[in-house]
Amino acid sequence: MIQYNPKEWFTFIFRFHKADTIRKLMPLIIGICIYSLIIAVLEKEVWALSDNNYVKNIPMMHSLLGFVISMLLVFRTNTAYDRWWEGRKLWGALVNNSRNLAIKLASILPITEKEQRSFFRKIIPAFAYALKNHLSHETTRVELFEHTDEYLKKHIQHDKHVPNQVAALMFRHVNDLYKQEKITGDQLIVLNGELQSFTDICGACERIKNTPIPFSYSVFLKKFIFFYVMTLPFGYVFSMGYWVIPVVAFIFYVLASLELIAEEIEDPFGGDSNDLPTEKIAANIHRHVAEIL
Repeated sequence: MIQYNPKEWFTFIFRFHKADTIRKLMPLIIGICIYSLIIAVLEKEVWALSDNNYVKNIPMMHSLLGFVISMLLVFRTNTAYDRWWEGRKLWGALVNNSRNLAIKLASILPITEKEQRSFFRKIIPAFAYALKNHLSHETTRVELFEHTDEYLKKHIQHDKHVPNQVAALMFRHVNDLYKQEKITGDQLIVLNGELQSFTDICGACERIKNTPIPFSYSVFLKKFIFFYVMTLPFGYVFSMGYWVIPVVAFIFYVLASLELIAEEIEDPFGGDSNDLPTEKIAANIHRHVAEIL
């Protein structure tokens, strides 16, 4: 995720980064400019349509469709941002629940239970790392557990759902503590809320990850933008002359950029520049749990 100061204005205008939409759209913008030039030459020099009333009335259609397409793009970007923000809230809940579980275990387990405290100090952040890799479709690396004991390495199968396995190990270990009478039944109920929240958060993140915007809606919006921009030179070439070329290119850049931004942030768990900093959040969980336990 890109770190920036939202109070700065002018530095953003002249700064380009690898995720900037103008880099991705540059070939299409050049193509739009060439297309607009061809239409302008044909209408002004070849076809001589300057007296054609039907051509002059095309801007009326664009003014009506412009309002419609703006409403569609507002809905599109708001929906994408809602998915991004929901993902951020889920990872914020994971941070809080990890801390709460560590605080409760630190209070329940005596200082003399060094082995038990060490186990939970390692496995709680291991869930955050495993969830991060699971959502980004990365293979869960053994290095994430390099500071853990052989118990974890032996019970984690990387070809299966790793976050579920880590959550199951935590609950199994807590249940063993109850059977060994190291914690009471009431304490087991107290810990159960945080233990259950791990799989709840994982399932909610998977829902965001695996449910993109409906295909028909996405295709319709792209087609709408394409045909809207392609008809712009026909209506404005007589009122703007050859200035229609940069104007049409700029309009295409604005509309297509909004769609690209929405596509990028609707999946907040990838490796794009505007995705959530899940690696940093997992590292914070690791540090905080280690401090508590």
